[in-house]
Amino acid sequence: MDLVTEALQQEWAIRALIASALVGIMCGVLGAFIVLRNMALIGDALAHAILPGVVVAFLILGYSALGFFTGAVIAGLITAIGITWIQQNVQTKNDAAIGIVFTCMFSIGVVGISAISHDEGVHLDLKDFLFGNVLGVYNEDLILTASICVYLMISVYIFYRYLFVTTFQEVIAETMGISVQVIHYFLMLMLSFAVVASLRTVGVIQVVAMLITPASTALLLTNRLKKVIFVAGFLGLASAVIGLLTSIMFSTTPGPMMAIVATLFYILAVFFSPTQGLLFKRLNRMKQRRTIQLEDIMKQSWRLGMDGKVTLSKLTEKLDFSSSKLNQHLSTLQKRGLLLRENQSVSLTTKGIEEANRLVRAHRLWETYLVNKMGLTEGQIHEEAEKYEHLLTEDMVDQVDRSLGFPSKDPHGSPIPMKPGIPDNPLSKMAIGQSAIIDDAQIDNKISSQLWQLGIMPEQVFVLSEVEDDRFVLRIGAKEVILYRKMAELINIEPI
Repeated sequence: MDLVTEALQQEWAIRALIASALVGIMCGVLGAFIVLRNMALIGDALAHAILPGVVVAFLILGYSALGFFTGAVIAGLITAIGITWIQQNVQTKNDAAIGIVFTCMFSIGVVGISAISHDEGVHLDLKDFLFGNVLGVYNEDLILTASICVYLMISVYIFYRYLFVTTFQEVIAETMGISVQVIHYFLMLMLSFAVVASLRTVGVIQVVAMLITPASTALLLTNRLKKVIFVAGFLGLASAVIGLLTSIMFSTTPGPMMAIVATLFYILAVFFSPTQGLLFKRLNRMKQRRTIQLEDIMKQSWRLGMDGKVTLSKLTEKLDFSSSKLNQHLSTLQKRGLLLRENQSVSLTTKGIEEANRLVRAHRLWETYLVNKMGLTEGQIHEEAEKYEHLLTEDMVDQVDRSLGFPSKDPHGSPIPMKPGIPDNPLSKMAIGQSAIIDDAQIDNKISSQLWQLGIMPEQVFVLSEVEDDRFVLRIGAKEVILYRKMAELINIEPI
């Protein structure tokens, strides 16, 4: 740390730190679009293909940062145009086209640098372009890097909407009058700028890591593009600064160290990301497995309770649990108020019965759906229903129920439990032309009040004359009353 503190008091170290921070930010931000567009290989190609432009610029203008910038950008654009032309006009695979163009351009650059380096007084080192030399950054390089960084940030801010829509919905972009190809080449131009600005800092090899790794890490942490851009820029900044300071501490090359730090951030996200990390995925799977086991206990308790007393021995026989695990799960269900336990027997509470009914209803409706809609046989459906009964939401189960016409029994002949809060004979299950009367007993006083407001009284005879989508048309004498499905599902009737 003393070495780092001492180094940071030097002017060259401050320049290196600022340059690294700028490169980290712009590579991270731009990398978000590169990764989302599956253009990582093109970024690699542009990073290598700018060398001929550097050679030509040196031959014309000598050792000039602005000259290197201009030559490299032109070489990058030529590469991008060449790759796109081959992909669109020649029967060559996309990745092969990228490989052909960038290896040719890179080879030309290496040959050119090797040739002119033999002349006396020439200080053009291939190693500095490949691996960077951030500790040798001059004020001219710093000004150029800062200018490019500002330009790129402003461009992303101004053209964010165009970049967003062309990244995710090219067809919609075209209908909006946005040229996808123009935005593609504009992104290639910005990528060329970023690569050139990163030459002195991390070099053409490590710039690919700075473009791809922070953005890939950000995508593991969030799925909203604006947040991805900010997180990727922050991670690029952190990787560059920490990598530089670490390289000074251990007297090693800064560029590769920045790439290593960026990779370490990625590895941490792989394991510890709250949404996609391997650790949290494993914890969620364990939690889901435990939930399924708890639900299986309630379901089996409900089924066994239909035939008599539910004992621990019967549960152990039905469930593939050890005694200790079963006792642990029973204690959890008891704490949640779903189950009561007395010595060697258990019973479900009212809340537990409702939950078990929900599971059995989902299981038997899904079995019915697989037979009636998917054409499976009765012997093929149980395993599938066992799995999906824990995954189907209440809305999905209701939709399945509705699509099947509200069946009362499953393919095995077992009764399908009614949804809690649904009457025994809901109006929604009536057939067109059927007559019925409104039952005195409704599940809620609000239902009775709403029926009274519509002029439908208890014991009043009506006919279901029409059903259209979610509209039920009732004929009461000469009067017609329209009800919507949600209310029709809650009205209890007595068929005539």
